[in-house]
Amino acid sequence: MTQRLLERNGMRVLTARDGMDAVALLQDHVPDVILLDIEMPRMDGYEVAAHVRNDPRLKDVPIIMVTSRVGDKHRARAIELGVDDYLGKPYQEAQLLDAIAPLVAKRRAAASGQAYAGAAGG
Repeated sequence: MTQRLLERNGMRVLTARDGMDAVALLQDHVPDVILLDIEMPRMDGYEVAAHVRNDPRLKDVPIIMVTSRVGDKHRARAIELGVDDYLGKPYQEAQLLDAIAPLVAKRRAAASGQAYAGAAGG
């Protein structure tokens, strides 16, 4: 469902079966944004987020956690690891797209050396 939504909105999507597969994909690709679920086999979303934040090539890639774990302790741990946004499932399609757009725009502006002026969302 998420993959189709993103592709319909002009995004190229790489998917991973689990956390280990995600880390392997990230060895060859530096995406504009990473969507993670906390609950993944072999390596959970927290572990993948920590890996990303500790990798010099990936540390600035925005991470959005999309998960059914909506409790404050889960959100706090994700934010502590450097996750940029945290969405609970189920989410509205517009909510996900609205979370992705400013993070990708900011990353692309930084990569091109341009200033970024974005509105803070909530």
